[in-house]
Amino acid sequence: MFPELLGTYGDGGNALVLSERLVRRGRSASVTAIAPGDVFPEADLYLLGGGEDGPQRLAADLLAASSLRARVADGASVFAVCAGLQLLGTSFAVEGDAVYPGLDLVPATTVRGPARAVGDAATRVGGRIVVGFENHGGVTHLGAGLAPLGEVVVGHGNDAAHDGFRAGRVWATYLHGPVLAQNPWLADEVLSSVLGERLEPLASVADALYEARCARLRAMEA
Repeated sequence: MFPELLGTYGDGGNALVLSERLVRRGRSASVTAIAPGDVFPEADLYLLGGGEDGPQRLAADLLAASSLRARVADGASVFAVCAGLQLLGTSFAVEGDAVYPGLDLVPATTVRGPARAVGDAATRVGGRIVVGFENHGGVTHLGAGLAPLGEVVVGHGNDAAHDGFRAGRVWATYLHGPVLAQNPWLADEVLSSVLGERLEPLASVADALYEARCARLRAMEA
């Protein structure tokens, strides 16, 4: 959604990864880029990426006027990254500590942190690791009943302890990369959730690259 506003760190690549992993399995998939002013389309999965403060505020206004909340209530899924994560909560703060309303899809609030979190990052989700990088100035507090996506292994995430959140069909993380290109297993988890079925394995060079990154992470921890 709104790649001109929420596409600073190449998060649009997440859409390409999801589509390609379905097509390579012989399934149909299409990607629609939603621009400001477009009629909001029906979709099974909506993707939100990262963006700077001004574009994030504009995206918040556009999303508030859209049918996204109704689509999610009807069963659509959302995968959000960084600024997109913040937009899904009740409120978010930008530089200067000005606070703006979010979509209120989940009970989460984002305030400005004491320092910007920049660099490689990793999150433990269940028994797996999600690798990527982060670049943000927010600290996100999750409300009662909202589970984090995972625990921070390297980096900052929400609050130096947890990263992102998961609420039913809504996924969110602070990690860029694009994160679904760097973590093919997570891409398949998202697709399985959207489709309501487990997907057959799909081997690719992405798996080898992911394992190499995890090996470097283990070496750092040793």
